[in-house]
Amino acid sequence: MSFIDRLTGRRAPPAGAVPQDVSVLRDALLDLNRETAPFVVRDGGPEGADLVAEWRIVDARWYEIFAKAGIGKGAQVLLRFDEASGEVRSIQRDWTIEWRAGLPVLSFASEMFRGQSIELSLGTGWAFREEDLQFGKVYRYRFQTRELKEPLQEVTALHGWTWRPVLLGRL
Repeated sequence: MSFIDRLTGRRAPPAGAVPQDVSVLRDALLDLNRETAPFVVRDGGPEGADLVAEWRIVDARWYEIFAKAGIGKGAQVLLRFDEASGEVRSIQRDWTIEWRAGLPVLSFASEMFRGQSIELSLGTGWAFREEDLQFGKVYRYRFQTRELKEPLQEVTALHGWTWRPVLLGRL
């Protein structure tokens, strides 16, 4: 990986990798969905993309964890398959989150971000636990945008496609 690739976030497939059909790649990206993942990959039709990967902020199972973590930003990664060049083009969109009574209220910020960003939030909560009335760790969290993007990039590369973040221009 060259310095420019590192700077732009481009990730090429391993040498000798044969590009798979777009339907195979799409299915593999959708297969990243699992109950234990803090993100979901879904159809991107409403956003004008092929697929969208985003944090599960409004998912009932996850919003309490995000709320305890005090996460103030969310992210979406919009994906478009460019079959002619064998690339998955991506744009990251960020938004702000307000928490009211433990529930997320999503609001898009007045600022716009496109390109690559790295967000890291981590922490641990200590309190008296209900189950044993002992003082101890009640939760621990670590959220990074890398946890959202890396699985997408790995699947893309393993299927012979190039991951190309879009900095300027159209998805």
